[in-house]
Amino acid sequence: MFTELQDTDALRPDGDGLAVPAAHAGSREMNKAPFSRSLGDRSMFSGDLPHVAFLRSLLNPTVILATLAACLAWYQVKLDGHYLMLAVLTFFVSSQLFERVDLFQLRPHQLIVRAVRDILFAWPLTVGIVAFLIWATHYDRIYDTESLIAWFLVTPLTLVLAHLTAHGVLRVWARSPSSHKRVVMVGASDLTLRLAQTITDDPLLGVHVRGFFDDRHPRRLPNLGKHRLAGGVDDTAQFVREHNVNIVFVSLPMVAQPRVIKLLDELRDTTASIYFVPDVFAFDLIQARFDEIDGMPVVAVCETPYAGVNALLKRWFDIAVTLCGLVVIWPVLLVTAIGVKLSSPGPVIFKQRRYGLDGREIMVWKFRSMRAQDNGPVVKQATKNDPRITRFGAFIRKTSLDELPQLFNVLSGSMSLVGPRPHAVAHNEQYRGLIKGYMLRHKVQPGITGWAQVCGYRGETETIEKMRARIEHDLYYLRTWSLSLDLWIIVKTFLVLLRDKNAY
Repeated sequence: MFTELQDTDALRPDGDGLAVPAAHAGSREMNKAPFSRSLGDRSMFSGDLPHVAFLRSLLNPTVILATLAACLAWYQVKLDGHYLMLAVLTFFVSSQLFERVDLFQLRPHQLIVRAVRDILFAWPLTVGIVAFLIWATHYDRIYDTESLIAWFLVTPLTLVLAHLTAHGVLRVWARSPSSHKRVVMVGASDLTLRLAQTITDDPLLGVHVRGFFDDRHPRRLPNLGKHRLAGGVDDTAQFVREHNVNIVFVSLPMVAQPRVIKLLDELRDTTASIYFVPDVFAFDLIQARFDEIDGMPVVAVCETPYAGVNALLKRWFDIAVTLCGLVVIWPVLLVTAIGVKLSSPGPVIFKQRRYGLDGREIMVWKFRSMRAQDNGPVVKQATKNDPRITRFGAFIRKTSLDELPQLFNVLSGSMSLVGPRPHAVAHNEQYRGLIKGYMLRHKVQPGITGWAQVCGYRGETETIEKMRARIEHDLYYLRTWSLSLDLWIIVKTFLVLLRDKNAY
């Protein structure tokens, strides 16, 4: 999560480069998301904790291959060269697809739900790719069908149990004194306090914060809670040497560059790892990451999660799921269209102007559910027992059938299956001046369903607090996006529709 500073000269104005750190920030617990240089980056201590690093990288493919061997042994299938080829192929495919299935940063109570969600997404995709490659090379008749079906069914449960076991073992190991790491914080701020709380709360890190160093008077410092002020900035190096400190986090203001350089020079005489947490990360970040342009380091502060290959994966996912859905539900579309036409005079499809990706105006399609259609500078949200809603319109709004034409918006590329729900242009203009960060939700395509909707923020937002809560959930989605999260939101959408009372 943090980029270690290996060369303190990198911070000098005449240095060869700029050592850019990685951190995470957010104003609320929900908004905490890792800041990384790339999708493959792991925990900040993965290099210092080889057991954790090994499990993060190889636990999933190792368990998958072990399950394959067990299934072959159970069905008394000889492990010949063809199955070795299958094992090697599966290892490489699963290593890539399970790269994002990093469950070691989670608390135990979060583990099972997240493991089921991520594994049930990555494993069928792994099997599908491997099966396609085997079929394409005409080796499918060589393998034993029963053993492979058993492997497909048993592996998800085995992976979940493996992660639970690994967490338990690592928690026990992290309690041993030999695994503890001593950490100090240079600069006392809300950011370093949250950082200290985060790393001490993670049982797998085994971190003990020995103190804060700051030149300000204690009365001018934030409440350090259970932590102590160990001295001024100039006392840091001596304290690090005397107490065998392993890690130093430096979080001084950017204007204090001379003091930072002096401190780093003094810390050269220690063996401590040094991490720089600049005050830029005190701001709310969207998909923050460290990148390079022709060797020049840059920090993305606000960026779309669909960068690079992710944009293609997201688009392919939308098209594949939408086409499969249309094949299944086309009779529902036809019956709903007939019902709208017979229920009241007017067009079957209602088109409304809304903001899409990058704030560009798009036309969103819905089955008409009202007699009156507001599409101008003032748009009144639907309310409970709204007289504008027809009887059939109330039914299709309650069941969300009115949203089905938006599947064609997805195919056209103006919308996605999952994303922040698009608001009417009039509502956008109203709320963008009232809610900080409102327009950031337009860094991605709007969705038919979204994280806010499955978390209870569906339907009318009659107060500014409700709309602010919806926006916070939308921004959380941007920070933590993954295809497995999209799939989880789709599943939760169907569950919400069965019991939701906010749709009318």
